[in-house]
Amino acid sequence: MPSTVKVFDTTLRDGEQSPGIALSCDDKVKIAQALSELGVDVIEAGFPVSSPGDQKAVKRIVDEGLNSRICGLARCSRKDVDAAIGCGLDYVHMFIATSDIHLQHKLKLTREAAKEKAVDAIEYARQHGLAVEFSCEDATRTELGFLKEMHQAVQDAGVEVINVPDTVGTIGPPAMQHLIRELMTVTKVPLSVHCHDDFGLAVANSHAAVRAGARQVHVTVNGLGERAGNAALDETVLGLMAFYEVGTNIDTRRIGPTSKLVSRLTGYAIPPTKAIVGANAFAHESGIHVHGVMGAPSTYEAFGPELVGVQRNIVMGKHSGAHSVRSKLSDYGIELGDAQIDQIVDKVKRLADSGKEVDDAELVALASHILGERESKKVKLKEFAVFTGMNTTPTAVVSIEVNGDRKTGSATGIGPVDAALNAIKSVMGNDIHLVEYRLNAITGGSDALCEVSVRVSKDGGKNLMSVGKAIGSDIVQTSVDSTMEALDRLYCRKE
Repeated sequence: MPSTVKVFDTTLRDGEQSPGIALSCDDKVKIAQALSELGVDVIEAGFPVSSPGDQKAVKRIVDEGLNSRICGLARCSRKDVDAAIGCGLDYVHMFIATSDIHLQHKLKLTREAAKEKAVDAIEYARQHGLAVEFSCEDATRTELGFLKEMHQAVQDAGVEVINVPDTVGTIGPPAMQHLIRELMTVTKVPLSVHCHDDFGLAVANSHAAVRAGARQVHVTVNGLGERAGNAALDETVLGLMAFYEVGTNIDTRRIGPTSKLVSRLTGYAIPPTKAIVGANAFAHESGIHVHGVMGAPSTYEAFGPELVGVQRNIVMGKHSGAHSVRSKLSDYGIELGDAQIDQIVDKVKRLADSGKEVDDAELVALASHILGERESKKVKLKEFAVFTGMNTTPTAVVSIEVNGDRKTGSATGIGPVDAALNAIKSVMGNDIHLVEYRLNAITGGSDALCEVSVRVSKDGGKNLMSVGKAIGSDIVQTSVDSTMEALDRLYCRKE
């Protein structure tokens, strides 16, 4: 088993083949820059021959001069190799299918013809100065004797790395380990592995391959990829570190930020229960768990969130206890006695049992009530209008009453919502910051109700923060209502 392995990231190639993902050239460059900063050894930037857009993106990424090695995908075709050369690449990932089912039903080739085609393309690429990584597509369903023949043939043709793809995710870890060991008897160049998650085993299979001697793993950020996706970069890297003491060049502290960037640009949300980077990965609600984590995080966390650049979150719900409530309120600078904390815990449980979400703002409001603060509207929206349209800069005007003092302001924005929130900020002052904005559709159709939640802070301080929510059919009005609720809660608090 190697002490270190290389990380080959294919988010921009296999990841983009996820249904519904269509990254712009600029988005691909941003992701490539993030991957390079993350420390991946190889970035598979795209499939140059597939489209002019891919060629443009690959060339731009090559021109960025990143620390990571840049690679492009190519079939065993001189045309594909020429397209890679035209992008300025010096490294190509070449493939041809070798399983009987692919040879007979897709390529209509004999085994010998496929081997000759592969060797010819590799030799052509080598003659033009390209380094070659080679894959026998559908390797895990290829007859083992022929797979070994292919490895020997492409090795003799001058490949640098041979990759073993589990193209449709049909192998299990023990079989993968056996396969890699068998292939290593005839393979002298480093072996790589590319695993798909059709049976949920992509990460486990990648680990099995490394245990057997593979020196490179193909991964994607957030496990993106065709069908059920590929081996997730975060899970693969952290697992190798934790279970086998196998190192990589990955800066794990950048895993969380990179994951969020890719999620935002691809439009693929990260499932809350996703390991390592999911919203629930370091979230604790149960009173027993929160008590333990506050005393020693390792009681209920395999590793600290700071290792992967994310944050721990104490969630309020039916399982919450006094320790979690006290800790959360402490984050907002609110200190209460034991009897007061018990009252809040009881109220939180009642609200949660009724199906109501208990957010931070609700918790702060409960604490304010217990402390004897009078719940009243200190911030009131008196007037609001927004103007937008084609060839018109979105402009909003608001009139707000703060503690009886009425103020009016206006602002422009990149859209009506942005203009409205900027206008509110112009009235409330530059010390008010919009920390987070979330929009969710509750029902379907063009007349769908939407839910908007915003988080605002004062002076950028963590201790002066509040959340507001509103539901309505008009996105702009609902956004304004939620912001006003957040501001009112903020101003009702003791500073």
